[in-house]
Amino acid sequence: MKKKLIRITTVPLSLSGLLQGQLRYMTDYFDVLAVSSKGKDNDLDNVSEYEGVPTLAVEMTRKITPFKDLYALWNLYKLFKKEKPFIVHSHTPKAGTLSMLAAKFARVPHRLHTIAGLPLVEATGVKRIILNTVEKITYACATKIYPNSFGLKDIVLEHNFAKESKLKVIANGSSNGIDTSYFDSKVINDENKKRKLKESLNISDNDFVFVYVGRLVSDKGINELMIAFDKISKEHNNIKLLLVGTYENELDPLLPKSMEIIQTNKKIISTGWVDDVRPYFAISNALVFPSYREGFPNVVMQAGAMALPAIVTNINGCNEIITNKEHGFIIPVKDSMAIYDKMNYILDNLEEAKEMGIKSRANIISKFERKRVWEAILIEYNNLFK
Repeated sequence: MKKKLIRITTVPLSLSGLLQGQLRYMTDYFDVLAVSSKGKDNDLDNVSEYEGVPTLAVEMTRKITPFKDLYALWNLYKLFKKEKPFIVHSHTPKAGTLSMLAAKFARVPHRLHTIAGLPLVEATGVKRIILNTVEKITYACATKIYPNSFGLKDIVLEHNFAKESKLKVIANGSSNGIDTSYFDSKVINDENKKRKLKESLNISDNDFVFVYVGRLVSDKGINELMIAFDKISKEHNNIKLLLVGTYENELDPLLPKSMEIIQTNKKIISTGWVDDVRPYFAISNALVFPSYREGFPNVVMQAGAMALPAIVTNINGCNEIITNKEHGFIIPVKDSMAIYDKMNYILDNLEEAKEMGIKSRANIISKFERKRVWEAILIEYNNLFK
């Protein structure tokens, strides 16, 4: 009889995005239940259909909401007492805190939490104190903590959030690896479709396209990117910046000046949310990802697998995927001039940039192939039986 494994995230998009394919893989070895908030439309039902696992909704918020959090904690506790799982494995901050607490109260033997970024890195004052405390509680309740990058592990140790004996980076990092047969420019090879996509976005064949994929928020370095691109776009005719993602104005709004640039600079194209980012990578020439903090960014792996060179900030995750001057460039955080300089370098050295992209794909295949990460997680689970 298979042991019960509960995987939990705050929202269903994390189950379907962060862990895509992993839950289905684990069903060969465990009785898997996926838990998150209900989400919009049929998000949680879609997870169940795609992954082939039962799902259950427990409402959780991404903000600090004490009364709702206590209610969610109680519901998770009841769930764990009923299901008696062998393992509860959480991802995302709120789900991590609530499920690790509830699992400890419910005496779940193996309480695992994967860290994929620390919001507290950019927090200050009272908010920082609260987030530090919450983080320590989460790690104290967990039996094992999996930072999804080596840099993140160093940050956890530096802040004394957990003992080193509790920490482990799985494989070479990443929560789920990447399917390099899916993220492959050779798969997106319909020239007619690519031409139509370019036409719909007002991109010409002569344009060099920089692309950013992700949430359009301050923490992702979008304010600095706007300053850099606004400057460089006045100096080069045939360049475009493709912004693929959505705003989060309630949680982390952009500066008014950045919004003004996005709305008035005709060389900036904002697509909003897209279900499949591959065609947008396929019509682009280089990734720009100037984030302030990450765990292990899927976008950088995806772009690398699609053979794009990348300009990334010197933060954990990014600097573990990209080797400076080999797969792209690593620049300081919050430095619009550095973004501008490296964009200029790429425009002046197109062949070198293209070669960086080719090397980047080879690097992703050798270190971050998805199946390798899944197998390493399964080994971790199997070790718990001992």
